[in-house]
Amino acid sequence: MAKPFYRLQRFLRRTQLLLLFLGVAYIMAGSVLLLQRASLAVSLRAGAGTGGGNILPLPSLPSPPQALEPPAIRGGYLVPGPRVGRDEVGVDGTSPRWLASRNMEIRQLRRRWFHSLMTEQETPRIDRTQPRRKVRHKGTYIGCFLDDAKDRALKGSVFYDFRKMTSTLCQDTCSESGYQFAGLEYGSECYCGNRVTGGRTREEDCNLDCKGEKGTPCGGVGRLSVYKVEEQLPGQKRYRNVRYRGCFKRPANVSAAFLSHIIQPNLTSQSCVAACTDKELPLAILRRPDCFCGYGTPIFTLHEPADESRCTTANSSGPTAPADRNFYQVYQTPVQDSRCTDRRFLPEKSSTLVALSSFPGAGNTWVRHLVELATGYYTGSYYFDGSLYNKGFKGEKDYWKSGRTICVKTHESGKREIEMYDAAILLIRNPYRCLMAEFNRKCAGHLGYASEQHWRSKEWPEFVGSYASWWASHVLDWLRYGRRVLVVHYEELQGALFPTLRAITSFLNASASQERLLCAESNQDGHFKRSGKRSFDPFTPEMKLLIDGYIRTVDRALREGNHTGLPQEYLPR
Repeated sequence: MAKPFYRLQRFLRRTQLLLLFLGVAYIMAGSVLLLQRASLAVSLRAGAGTGGGNILPLPSLPSPPQALEPPAIRGGYLVPGPRVGRDEVGVDGTSPRWLASRNMEIRQLRRRWFHSLMTEQETPRIDRTQPRRKVRHKGTYIGCFLDDAKDRALKGSVFYDFRKMTSTLCQDTCSESGYQFAGLEYGSECYCGNRVTGGRTREEDCNLDCKGEKGTPCGGVGRLSVYKVEEQLPGQKRYRNVRYRGCFKRPANVSAAFLSHIIQPNLTSQSCVAACTDKELPLAILRRPDCFCGYGTPIFTLHEPADESRCTTANSSGPTAPADRNFYQVYQTPVQDSRCTDRRFLPEKSSTLVALSSFPGAGNTWVRHLVELATGYYTGSYYFDGSLYNKGFKGEKDYWKSGRTICVKTHESGKREIEMYDAAILLIRNPYRCLMAEFNRKCAGHLGYASEQHWRSKEWPEFVGSYASWWASHVLDWLRYGRRVLVVHYEELQGALFPTLRAITSFLNASASQERLLCAESNQDGHFKRSGKRSFDPFTPEMKLLIDGYIRTVDRALREGNHTGLPQEYLPR
C-alpha cells in the first residue's frame, strides 16, 4: 500500500510545479502585452504633439460617481403599474416609455460627465503649449484677486452655473442686481459686489476657463477674475427683483435695527433702493426724508405688517399726524442677503436618513433651496438632475445614501422604497397646481410653460388620468409606511414661511439661528421660480370630479393619522 501512495505524492508535487510555472508564464505574458500597449499609446500621442519633444502623461480617470449609476428604480419616478396609461407602455409591453427615456437620459449624462472630465484634465496641459485665445467681452477686466470663503472679496450676491457660465452672463446678472463689479471663480461661480476687498495677485493664478466660454479667464482656486460692469446713467438703471414688502411700525431702537441712515430732501423709493443697493444691503426702509438700509433682524422681523394707510399718510407731502411718523415703507432691494449663502456637506456622516418626499411639481426644489439656506448644509437627491446641479445644488451628484446631506429628495412611493428611510418630510401641494407644474416641467423644463398645443393635445388628459391617482397614492403610502413623518403643506409654507421653516429645521435636528431663518426668508425665491402667471383652467368637469374624489380621500387619511388636514382652498373647484 505504501508504494501507490508514494507515486501519488510525487505526481501531486510535479502538478504543483507545473501549475506554478504556467501561472508565472501567464503573468509575464500579460505584463509584456500591457507594456506594448502603453508604448504604442505614448508614441501615438507624441506623434500628434510637437514632434515628440514633450511627451504628456496619460490621464488617470476616476470611476464615475455612484450617483450616476442607473439602478432599476433610480432611473425615474416609479408610477404604480396599474395606473399607467396604455400609451405609456413600450411596443414590446415590457417597460413604460418614461422609464426607457429616463434611462437614456442617465446614459447621456454619464457620457457628458466622462467627456467633461476628459476636457477638464487635458485643458490645463494644452494651455501650457498653446496661447490663450482672446475673447471679446463686456465691461472692463480689472485683474485677478484673492478670495476667501470666510471673507469674500465681493460680498454681494452669488450664483452658480457649472455648465454654461460666461463672463457676459455674470456681468449681466450683477448689473441687473445693481452691482458695479462681477467676479468669476472656479470657472463656474459668479460673485457680485460694489467693492473689492481682496488683494490683487498674479494673473497666472486665474488660470481656469469659463465653463461656457473657452479662452476667457474665470478665476482659479481661491482666485477671482474681476470685471467692472458697464456703467449706466442713474435714469437708465433697471433693477430686477425689487419687491415691496409692506408697511411696518418703527422699531424701538432704530440705530440698532438699521445699519445706514441717509437723508435726502427729495427722497423717492427709487433713490432709496438705489442707495441701499450701493451699500450692498437687502432692505430699503423709507420715511421721507429718511432712508434706512439694513437686514431683517429679531427686532425688525417684518412679520407684523401694518395697515397700508399708515405709510401713505407718513410719506405724503402734507401735514402728518405724529403717530403716523412711526411707520415705514420697506422694499426688498436686488441685493442678496449674504448671511446664509454659505453651504457645505455634513462634517460627519449622519446615521439617520431623512427623505424630502413629494409628488412631482409640489415644490420640492424650492423647499430644498430653503432648507439649504436655513441649515447651511446641502440636500441630496435619489435621482440626478444636471440642471439642478449646474445651478448650485451640489448634493445632486452625491450618492443618496452617503449620509453627507441633510435630507434626500425623492418622489418614490411603495413599502420597500419608503422603509429605506428613517424619517420623512412629506410635502403636499394642491393636486391641481401639482399636475399643471409637472406638465409644464415635462414639456418646457423647470422654468418654462407648456404651449397651448400641448394643453389641447390628447397627452394632457392621459397625463391627468395616470398622474392624479399617483398624487393620492403617494401621500397614502407615506402615511402608512413612513416611520416618522412631518407633513408640510406647500400653501402653509408660502403663507407662514418663518414658523414652518423653523419646524422643518427642528425636525431635521439642525440648529438654525433666527438671523439665518430671516435670511432664508429674504432669499426665498431662488433660481427655480417660473416668471409670470397664467390664469386659465385646463381641467374638464370629468377631471375635476376625479381629482376632487382623491382630495377627499387624502384629507380623511391625514385627519385619521392626527395630521393637519388639507387646506380649505383645495375644495371646492
